[in-house]
Amino acid sequence: MILGDFFDLNITFDLVIEQTFFCALNPNLRLNYAKKMNDLLTEKGKLVGLLFDAILNDNHPPFGGNKKEYITYFKPYFRFNVLEKCYNSYHNRQAMELFMIFQKL
Repeated sequence: MILGDFFDLNITFDLVIEQTFFCALNPNLRLNYAKKMNDLLTEKGKLVGLLFDAILNDNHPPFGGNKKEYITYFKPYFRFNVLEKCYNSYHNRQAMELFMIFQKL
């Protein structure tokens, strides 16, 4: 467990699991998140997890989004091994999540 500002981290990981952090960030930080994830991952490191695929809140977390939007953030830094509708979401999030496996370029 690491306590601190995500954008100040200076370590690397082979794998990062994304679950509710991205949706808690103000949307104007999303491109910075994608770049920072690229910096934090080792060569061929992976970012794996879930992203909301739904319109949610626009003035407080959780912030939603969609596949097309996410591609614009992550495409410069990652290969999309998987980015598809999640088939086994928790019941109250069915059809509202994308499962992702991104690999650092």
